[in-house]
Amino acid sequence: MRLLENIRVLDLTNVLAGPFATVHLALAGAEVIKVENPADGDLARKLGCVPEYNRMLMGTSFLAQNANKKSLTLNLKAPEGKKIFKQLVKTADVVVENFRPDVMTRLGLSYGVLSGLNPKLIYCAISGFGQTGPDALTPAYDQIIQGLSGEMAINGDERLNPLRAGFPVCDTVGGLNAAFAVMAALYYREKTGEGQFIDIALLDSIMPLMGWVVANLMIGGQQPVLMGNDNFTAAPSGVFKTKDGFINIAANKQEQWEAVADILGLPELKTDSRFQERDTRKKNRKELTPLLEAKLAGKETTHWVDELNRHDVPAGAILTLEEALKQDQIKHRRTFGTVRVEGIGQIELFNLTAKFSKTPGTVDAPPPVLGQDTAEILKGIGYADEDIKKLKDGKVI
Repeated sequence: MRLLENIRVLDLTNVLAGPFATVHLALAGAEVIKVENPADGDLARKLGCVPEYNRMLMGTSFLAQNANKKSLTLNLKAPEGKKIFKQLVKTADVVVENFRPDVMTRLGLSYGVLSGLNPKLIYCAISGFGQTGPDALTPAYDQIIQGLSGEMAINGDERLNPLRAGFPVCDTVGGLNAAFAVMAALYYREKTGEGQFIDIALLDSIMPLMGWVVANLMIGGQQPVLMGNDNFTAAPSGVFKTKDGFINIAANKQEQWEAVADILGLPELKTDSRFQERDTRKKNRKELTPLLEAKLAGKETTHWVDELNRHDVPAGAILTLEEALKQDQIKHRRTFGTVRVEGIGQIELFNLTAKFSKTPGTVDAPPPVLGQDTAEILKGIGYADEDIKKLKDGKVI
């Protein structure tokens, strides 16, 4: 049995936050039906670094987060398209969309309308700012939210700031928040029989991710300090130069700091008044780092990683993305699964990264070609081949 076996999700989402939410539901075993416009589908189908795949409407951005899903093309502006969608809603458990807050209402497909057809329906709306409030109708992309959330303001150092995260962190955490919320709502429905409306805002979602920094300001009154690759919670904790590159060291405990001093042959620093106590060490990190790097420069990163970890000091190399993906630990954890995509070949996509002992979630089917499941889905709600041909001729599908 799959974790979400027999759960049907109608996925109206595009690009990143929404599809990232629904791919987690699909990996967990839900039947996720992407409802896409008949012309060219999800915009992500055209986004990616391989122009040939973009022309195939199978861009790498789309491939990354649409495994295990089905694709139904449907023109929701056409009366017959609305009729079909409403029929599907009667068979569904969840609807997920990431339009602007007014779009579904203007289409006549609001939660109020759909829940009237299916009172047990869980409806999750994902948007930049949420369904209400002064900014609700303002357009938003990940980078806009990164700027408005304060996330860009706390990154980098005095030379490079503001600085965005190297991936769409607000979209991604918004998608995770939505997936978590849908799962919670399904649990609630199991207990009560009641569906509900879920309002997910990307701006809301990123705020708790900055919890420690936010707490320092809101509770402790401390403004964020630009520290680059240093960790504000301890010293030495951050990035340090070695003979052949860089190393992350996180000596957060007093005994770990003392171990670092001994391993590097600097036992005198343990009793140096500038570095003896944790809070004093943090204030004097700019004096401490050059002393440590002078010793670290004597050997390669791998030597120091092994030696520090052997003495229970957390340390690790700083890998390229390619190196990170090829780590033995990633392979052991089966973080990625392999699937064949027609016209492209074998590709690797992430499995469900939460490892369930009884209901594991894996990549079982490739991301769908646009509209590949349209006929099957329509036949499932009573449409005959002749009806489907008429719908196609009328550009409803």
